[in-house]
Amino acid sequence: MTRAEEAVKVRDPRYPFTAIVGSEDLKLALILNAVSPGVGGVLVRGEKGTAKSTIVRALAALLPPVEVVRGCRFSCDPAAPDPGCPDGPHEAAPGTVRPARLVELPVGASEDRLAGSLDLERALTEGVKAFEPGLLADAHRGVLYVDEVNLLHDHLVDLLLDAAALGTCYVEREGVSVRHAARFLLVGTMNPEEGELRPQLLDRFGLTVEVRASREVSQRAEVVRRRLAFEADPVVFAASWQARERELATRVAEARARVAEVTLPDSALRSIATVCAAFEVDGLRADLVTARAAIAHAAWRGGTTVTAEDVREAARLALPHRRRRDPFDAPGLDEARLDELLDQTPEDPEEPDDPGDGPEGGPEGGPGGGPDNPGSGPGGSGEDVPGTEPASREGVPAPAGGDAATGRTGDDRVAEADPARRARLFTVPGLGAGAPGRRSRAATPLGRVTGARVPGGRPASLHLRATVEAAAPYQVGRGRSGPGLLLRREDLREAAREGREGNLVLFVVDASGSMAARRRMRAVKGAVLGLLLDAYQRRDKVGLVTFRGTRADLVLPPTSSVEAGAARLRELPTGGRTPLAAGLLRAAEVLRVERLRDPSRRPLLVLVTDGRATSGTVEEAHRAAALLAGVATVVVDCETGHIRLGLAASLARRMGARAVRLDDLTDLAGVVRDRRAAA
Repeated sequence: MTRAEEAVKVRDPRYPFTAIVGSEDLKLALILNAVSPGVGGVLVRGEKGTAKSTIVRALAALLPPVEVVRGCRFSCDPAAPDPGCPDGPHEAAPGTVRPARLVELPVGASEDRLAGSLDLERALTEGVKAFEPGLLADAHRGVLYVDEVNLLHDHLVDLLLDAAALGTCYVEREGVSVRHAARFLLVGTMNPEEGELRPQLLDRFGLTVEVRASREVSQRAEVVRRRLAFEADPVVFAASWQARERELATRVAEARARVAEVTLPDSALRSIATVCAAFEVDGLRADLVTARAAIAHAAWRGGTTVTAEDVREAARLALPHRRRRDPFDAPGLDEARLDELLDQTPEDPEEPDDPGDGPEGGPEGGPGGGPDNPGSGPGGSGEDVPGTEPASREGVPAPAGGDAATGRTGDDRVAEADPARRARLFTVPGLGAGAPGRRSRAATPLGRVTGARVPGGRPASLHLRATVEAAAPYQVGRGRSGPGLLLRREDLREAAREGREGNLVLFVVDASGSMAARRRMRAVKGAVLGLLLDAYQRRDKVGLVTFRGTRADLVLPPTSSVEAGAARLRELPTGGRTPLAAGLLRAAEVLRVERLRDPSRRPLLVLVTDGRATSGTVEEAHRAAALLAGVATVVVDCETGHIRLGLAASLARRMGARAVRLDDLTDLAGVVRDRRAAA
């Protein structure tokens, strides 16, 4: 067959899996899930532009075809149809074979699109109640892919958690009560700079891989060369890799058939338990996932018994995201420690050293091949030119700029930070309309339905029940004679929805010498670190203004980056006089600029001070405070001693804020919650 004839056969030219340069860990993780879907999915973490989405989308071509009941919208298996299938009951009959699906869940998808809803067309035109399946039904027995999974709205995350845990989707809305099977391979990609996943969803991913672009010129050049060739003629490029794609798909199918024959000896099981216990992972899901991944790896390399190498490869992929306690922890796994733990639990001498009985047996037969077989893996190129590679497991980077960035002098002191504590939720009063997030109440186009309203223009989201109720009294007068509903524009009702928004939390902190002498900065830093961690998960922005000497500095511009924020806070110097007015003026300027950049994001100001002004006057500070009128503010009073001047409380009254003692700083969430209740 000529190259042109081969190209004609390629109908949907996606970038081939085997044409991906490098990313060996990611390829292996995806293939292990294709071999054994019970592994539980893959989370791909990495910087932008590392081909995360391209690799995941290319996975569909490697999955074995699926046999389904003919005409079933829920992909029931003819050999064991779901007894509760909404399209059932299914009679015994030959099924039909179709390719496995890779269903993509957009970040902005609605709850109805994900879980399914009432079929509006049939309800309004035929007057019948019928269920329209959603993406969870489409993904059953296939792959559900969520790009930017960390930006997914909370109500959609909750649905995914329920479906992933139960393997079933329950729909109870608009008079519809439906249950259908929803067992799928969950694959998500994310950029950690844009926010972290909820721990519950993070744990649902069986394996995780971190990738970053290679810094080697030859490797980057090969990536660009192949990508340009694909863009110039996708059909011809895809056809040139078809032979390798078929070969890899065949090997995946053979490995999937071999999984049931692989045995997990007690020695390997003890190794898994030892490793998981030593790395202090939560729960037992890590043990189960590691065992399943090790079995899949043994099947992939052609073996029939799980070996220590299988356990090692499985642990490298299954444990890093489960041992991370919070975003301050560096991701990854200490592989030297892993090898040490595996050496402590050697295999039983009676068990054979299973090298695998396939043509590519042994650990060298995995994706990418080994030194003697460089072209046998999914890369298929015979070239060692990875386009991406595992991210480095470095700690928090030091702040850029050195002393110039912090303004430190020889007399400055850097206070240690108290350990960051998990922040309790606190919100800005009222109902906002800002960027989607996880903190304060907001009217959003997505979220739970709270009622119905008459739309000002074209309905953004139709509220079916309210629409029907508005039209029902007039059906006789409109001459309705059939089952359909006669509607007019004035009958339409729009769903009113309420969700959560992200906020800008700006700390304005006294970093003068008196604060350092009283060791207040330890508590202040610990509280800010805790809030920054919480904001990272709730998609807030957090900023930090400090004032000391004769000036105020924005040491942490509004950001969602935990690593950058933690580094700046830990290096924050203290010392000098107290320019309170300068701090307030700087805060007002920061909020003014942020209001121009993002007018819908509501701010919360947290002022940490004792109210003294040893550089300038208290009157100047009060005049500066007037510029912050209308901003939700909490003033943390740091004054100590038996004799108190009450300067911070006086400042809070001028600002319309609530004054709180420093001892309550770690419980600011409760303070703001009380303030909201009193509003």
